[in-house]
Amino acid sequence: MTPVGKHRISDKANQFTESVIREMTRVALQYGAVNLAQGFPDFPCPAELKRAAIEAISEDINQYAITWGDKAFRHAIAEKVKWYLGLNIDPERQITVTCGSTEAMAAVMLATLNPGDEVIVFEPYYENYGPDAILAGAIPRYVSLHPPE
Repeated sequence: MTPVGKHRISDKANQFTESVIREMTRVALQYGAVNLAQGFPDFPCPAELKRAAIEAISEDINQYAITWGDKAFRHAIAEKVKWYLGLNIDPERQITVTCGSTEAMAAVMLATLNPGDEVIVFEPYYENYGPDAILAGAIPRYVSLHPPE
């Protein structure tokens, strides 16, 4: 572990740097620039979404969903997959809902990688691929992609 002030940071965490999105947001704010690094909506939240949130709060629907995602949502996903792709997917065993692709990638790496495994990360890449591999105990191997000649 590496000392950081009075605190220590793990060797894993010490291998990766601050998020590019966070850095670009700070620079955009500093110079009053348009921030293309982060998805800030420039429109109001749809009224039906606001109403649904208010109804959920009023009805005390305030518990976390089970870890693999809300049952009704998983069933709706399975129905859409059947309609769109013609595949029969079991929403109880074959669908997991995550809080975005970053959580999904971390979960997959933690579930499938062992310490010392190597992960090929094609460059350019989404910035969390390397840290996710490191947190899973794997070694990221960066490979630059080049256009064909």
